[in-house]
Amino acid sequence: MVAILSKAVSMPRGAAVLAAAVFVAIAPLHFAAAASPIEMRLWEESAPGAKGEDAKDVPTATVYVPDSSSPTAALVILPGGGYGHLADGHEGVEIAEWAQSMSMAGIVVRYRHRNRGYGHPAPMLDAQRAIRLTRAHAKDWNIDPAQVGVIGFSAGGHLATTVLTHFSEQSQRAVGVEPPSADDIDRQSSRPDFGIVCYPVVALDNACTHRGSQRNLLGSEPDPKMLKALSNETQVTKETPPCFVWHTAEDKVVPAENSLLFYQALIKAGTDSELHIFPEGRHGIGLAKQTPGAQAWPMLAKQWLTRRKILPSP
Repeated sequence: MVAILSKAVSMPRGAAVLAAAVFVAIAPLHFAAAASPIEMRLWEESAPGAKGEDAKDVPTATVYVPDSSSPTAALVILPGGGYGHLADGHEGVEIAEWAQSMSMAGIVVRYRHRNRGYGHPAPMLDAQRAIRLTRAHAKDWNIDPAQVGVIGFSAGGHLATTVLTHFSEQSQRAVGVEPPSADDIDRQSSRPDFGIVCYPVVALDNACTHRGSQRNLLGSEPDPKMLKALSNETQVTKETPPCFVWHTAEDKVVPAENSLLFYQALIKAGTDSELHIFPEGRHGIGLAKQTPGAQAWPMLAKQWLTRRKILPSP
């Protein structure tokens, strides 16, 4: 039994925020190791803008498919790392195993970043390609192509909010990305059907941003227009998919204001979304197994996915 105390926190324009604190211990999450994950390149040939064919130049996806007799939803997973590395253990493989435990496919994306020699638009191109690849392989991986979502952590949360808001041709061109048409995979939609956004960097053009992520993505002297266009709380529209967003108030690396601004924009746009701000927890806690309060987020996200009929009812 879990006891949850929620209280309303005032926000501009009347948006309500839930602050949840869990006072009864929750059993730690344990998942069986994924059976025979599938690892593949995002592009069979060189990725767009690739500087070579070394491992650092080749973005990949690792696919964890659950045992299911019917098509399942899929979660495209974007680990954090400040756009300078990838925390693809606790924000990648462990998340894929959590997805599997809910009978969802988990696709861990190892996208290009600054320490591989890449800034924008490479991470965005890689994330969008992973979504398209998932839909293109829906039959092979027993996935419902109309239930492909994205989850991102920290800078991976910024990347998640980028693909959640920049899927139209106009919004892609605004950040210097031409819509691809090179193969059948690229003709698939890159719009996620839902999003889960975890302690994200969102607002690049704001004092609450994470400067390291901003610098790694756009350089030390970023174009002001690009900063604004990739400050994703300003890019939310009524077409933005529904999102589950969470953060911790104690996060000193990426302030919770990023999530508040994004959620406020979602509510203003009329998008059916949910936000949780937990009192305790440092930055980068992944599934938050040992963090009081925040350790409830996987359960709350699962309930949200079930209410939205992305997961079947128990």
